[in-house]
Parts: sequence; C-alpha cells; structure tokens
Amino acid sequence: MAEVVAIPALVVELADPGTPVTWDEDVRAGDPMGFVDRRPYIERLAEARERAAGDEAVWTGRGRIGGIDAAIIASDFDFLAGTMGIAAAVRIARALDRAVAERLPVIGLPASGGTRMQEGTPAFVQMAAVSAAVRRLRDARLPYLVYLRHPTTGGVLASWGSLGHLTFAEPEALIGLTGPRVIAAMTGEALPEGIQTSEHLYEHGIIDRVVPRAELRDVLATALAVLAPPAPEPMDAPILHLPEDASIDPWEAVTRSRRVDRPGVRELFAACISEITWLSGDGVGGRDDGCLAAVARVHGIPAVVVASDRRPGERGARLTAAGYRTVRRAMSLADELDLPLVTIIDTAGADISVRSEEEGLAAEVARCLAELSALRVPTLSVLFGEGTGGGAMALLPADRVVACEHSWLAPIQPEGASEILHRTTDRARELAEAQAVSSTELRRLGIVDVVVPDRPQPGEEGEAFAARVAATAVTLLRDIGSQDPATRIAARSQRWRRVAERFLEPPG
Repeated sequence: MAEVVAIPALVVELADPGTPVTWDEDVRAGDPMGFVDRRPYIERLAEARERAAGDEAVWTGRGRIGGIDAAIIASDFDFLAGTMGIAAAVRIARALDRAVAERLPVIGLPASGGTRMQEGTPAFVQMAAVSAAVRRLRDARLPYLVYLRHPTTGGVLASWGSLGHLTFAEPEALIGLTGPRVIAAMTGEALPEGIQTSEHLYEHGIIDRVVPRAELRDVLATALAVLAPPAPEPMDAPILHLPEDASIDPWEAVTRSRRVDRPGVRELFAACISEITWLSGDGVGGRDDGCLAAVARVHGIPAVVVASDRRPGERGARLTAAGYRTVRRAMSLADELDLPLVTIIDTAGADISVRSEEEGLAAEVARCLAELSALRVPTLSVLFGEGTGGGAMALLPADRVVACEHSWLAPIQPEGASEILHRTTDRARELAEAQAVSSTELRRLGIVDVVVPDRPQPGEEGEAFAARVAATAVTLLRDIGSQDPATRIAARSQRWRRVAERFLEPPG
C-alpha cells in the first residue's frame, strides 16, 4: 500500500479547511533509463522522497476554494526541482481527465525546472500528453486557472503552465522557457536583467496579474465565483427604453459623445459589474491599456466583458492590434467557458500608426468580426458613446445591440467623411445627418434593438444611467440565452444581411 502523501502547504493555505483530498498516491517514478549522472538516478529518487513533502514532483487532488470544488495540481520544487518526469506527467494528465469526468474547474500551481533530464526523451514527450489533457479540459468548457510560482521554466511552462484561461504569477518569479544559467552556457551571453520575471511578463500581456501568495486565495475564489458559479441573484434594476417615435439629432449625438466629462465604461463597471477578474493583454506578448477585458458578474449574471476604454479627459479609445487580439482572447474565453459575451463600444476608431499597420491591425479587426459572428454563446453589444470605423465594428455584430441615446455609429468620423466627399471637413454635420448615424436611426434600420435614454446629461445621473444600461443588457441576455445555439447563430448572421436587403431594388 502506498504511503499517505502530505498535502502541500500552499494547497492547505488555499483550500477551505478540511477539504483537500489526495489523488494518485500510487503513481510513482521508477528508473526507466538506468541513468547515472554523478549518482545513480534511483538514489536521487530515494533522497528526493526523504527531503520533499510528497513522493513525486506534483501533488494532485481535490479541494474547495471559497466553497467551490476544484481539482488542484501543485508542483513540489523540493522533489528534484519540480521536474516533470513520466510519473509526474501521468498524475497531471489523470487529474485533468478526472476533472472532466467530475465537472470540476482546475487550479494549476506549477514551480519547476522543466523536463526531468534523468528520464530523457520518454519524459520529454509527456509535454504532448499533458497539453492534450488540458485541451480535453478546455473542450469540456471547464475553467483552468494557473498560478506560476518561482521558478517555472522549460517543459512545464511550455505545456500545462501556459494553457490557463487566466494566468497569475508570484511576485519576482523567474518564468522562462530556458533558465538563465543554461542560456548563458549555451549562447555565451546572458539575457538582460529582469526579462524572465513575472512583472516583465505582466507588462507584456503574457500573464493577467502578479499576485502575492497571501492574496491568492481571494483572487482564485473571485474568479471561480464567476467561472464556476452558483445560480445568479435575481435582478431588480429598472428598465427604461427610449420610445419608438423618438428621434435623436445626429450631430448632437456626435458632440455629446465627445464630451470628456461624460461617464465612461469605468463608471459603468463601477455601478453594475462585480466580482471582476481582469484579463491583461492578448496572452502572446501584446498589451493595450485602452482595452478592458474581464470575467465578472453583470447585475449578477456571470459573463465575459470587453470594452474600449477612454482615459479620463480624453475621447474614445483607439485600440491597437494588441487591443483587438485581447478582444479575440475574451471572445474565445467566453465561448470555451459557456459564458455570455458583452462588448462595450466607445471608440474614435482603430489606432492610426506605423506600428499598427505593421502588426496587421486590419486583419485583427477582420478576425474579431469573423469570430464574433460564430460564437456559440449569447452575445450582446452596447454602443456606449462614439462608434467610429472598423474599430467599432469589431465589437458590434452581436445577437442584440443596445445603444445609449447619444451614441452613434459611422464608417468614419463625420469630419473624415466630409473630407473624402467634399475635400473639406466643414460639412461634417451634414454628413452625420446623411449617413444615418444616430441611435434612433440605427434602431429604425434594425442595427440596434433598444435605445436607453441618458437624459438629463449623463454626468447628472451617473449610477442611475449605468444601472439602466446594465438592466437592459441582462434582460436581453436572459432572453437570447434561452434560445437554441444553432438558431441563435443563424439569426445573428442573417440579421446583418437583412439590413442590406432592405435597400436593394426590387427584381425586374
């Protein structure tokens, strides 16, 4: 019979008292290669088992965090530097498959020097096995949260350490594919100081947050409350729509939306969005602070929310290619975890710069449009302020579209349209009226479903206005969430074609 394995201290800290249960105690490393470096491998294994808390480089089990059951996979760095050998990989893959069978979210807590050298290529190829197991978990639409600890390198980072839906990291942790000592030995040159740190990776959008260990339990509990939630609370916010016969002056909408003192999406978040876990960046090296993305509750409804965010005192944000990659990351997260997606639009257009052109900004906008059209989950867009160009369109074509009274949508800013057609910007007001940009015109054309009043001026109402927007959004989300996904996706696609067909001349 296998020995009873001690539960790692970090797991005890994170889990609700008395809840951790150990899995896979019977999976132990042997000596498949008969390997000898400076000492026989079998001796190193015996010594590691005496020194470490457990009998292998990973502990797997089940526990509750904030009352929510989760599978937990935790590295033990004291066991041969947390390296992933054959037995460790089998434990990881089994734990992930068991989580799928039991419908559990998974918490990954890696700290490792990578692949175990003494087990050679048979251990190395286990990167594929554990990555495939993570893919099965994600295909089952179950959450996977990762906390990268000091250090996390090599095959562990390049497999189960980098595949989380949300990724956090310990402060000042060493995180990199190849450790600095090996890099210097192999290349003859050391990497610049600070490159392989959690803080540097956060700045580049690779991880979502640097979290001190003392705060980790609360961070995980908040995320799990949205990603693996109990039933939502009932909603009691007031719902108020602009009458069908209302008509908003287009130029007034344009000028009002550009007021730098009006509420922005951060005020909307503060008024009606709770239990927020932010996504930081696109996950592949890019970050745009003008893109806000989070998993959160919108009036109690778990959702993924993504928004273009203008800075205080400025007009609508202009997102870069990294911003739209972050939008696509949010879309994929919503689709994988079966959460509705809410997009919030307030943009003066996509970024205009050499860098954005070189990074394929137009292609990123196109990919957002294509992915949003095919998401299996309910989608809702809120036209909150300015809605200019492809930068706005990338977030627009959802199942339902809510417009704030003085929001608007146009292929380019009215001044730009005036310049294109008349070689002057002086006819901007005329172009705003001619292009049907106002919220009420958009509703008449079938582009917008509901217009939410923002009078008196948004700054005078604050939270009441935000609550109306959120209440309307939640009501529509509940409605479209009850529909068959295939029917919903088909209707989403046909909706935009119907806008065009009403303008075609009759046949013959």
